[in-house]
Amino acid sequence: MNIIPINDRIRIPYSDLRFRYSRSGGPGGQNVNKLSTRVELFFDVNLSSLDDETKANLKSLLGSKLDSSGTLHIVSQESRSQWKNKQDVVEKFISLLQKITRPVKQRRPTTATRSSTTARLARKKGRGELKKMRKINIERELH
Repeated sequence: MNIIPINDRIRIPYSDLRFRYSRSGGPGGQNVNKLSTRVELFFDVNLSSLDDETKANLKSLLGSKLDSSGTLHIVSQESRSQWKNKQDVVEKFISLLQKITRPVKQRRPTTATRSSTTARLARKKGRGELKKMRKINIERELH
């Protein structure tokens, strides 16, 4: 039984994935009307062998990527080879799940340093002086 490791907590049995093959669109020469190279992957979160907590987490994280029945659908038709497209669709599935299950790094609030505050205020003062000098020069030209 093959198992797909997503992260240290989530491991999905290969048997939970369903594949459907169909003819691919686009250029393909003589193969395009004969071979079913397009691969669709279906992963039903409800029917998977994961525990209930993980299922609930996946449903909330996947959100709009799931259809009304709770099935994730991913398609690959990049290659002319069914085998390569199957590998590609499984890699897309793994990277999607790894991306959504990655923990969000919390931002630690910080305060500005004294030197950065002084530098910012000095830049502001300089801009103000420049504008003040422009105003003086314009008034001189008008009189």
